[in-house]
Amino acid sequence: MDDSVRKRSVTIAGHRTSFSLEDAFWQELVGIAERRNVTLAELVVEIDSDRDGNLSSALRLYVLRDLQNRLASQTSNQTPGQTQTGPGVAGARDDAPGPDKQA
Repeated sequence: MDDSVRKRSVTIAGHRTSFSLEDAFWQELVGIAERRNVTLAELVVEIDSDRDGNLSSALRLYVLRDLQNRLASQTSNQTPGQTQTGPGVAGARDDAPGPDKQA
């Protein structure tokens, strides 16, 4: 995945609005819009209406908060003793001893 910042544009209130965003954040925004069954432009309008700083920062923070909320939801739905591992899981270690690994 390319980590370079790219200019993106959406139409808000009839005006083209541009912002700079990395591919990873862009892809997450697209996924959030799909999960919420809204267009990307509708999602950006919602984020834009609630922002305090610049739009690019607001979009990144929205993605971060969405990921944090989904992670918290996943971990709260686990049964006691169950662990969460995998890409993007804070503190997860693939090298930690497990049932098939010796300490």
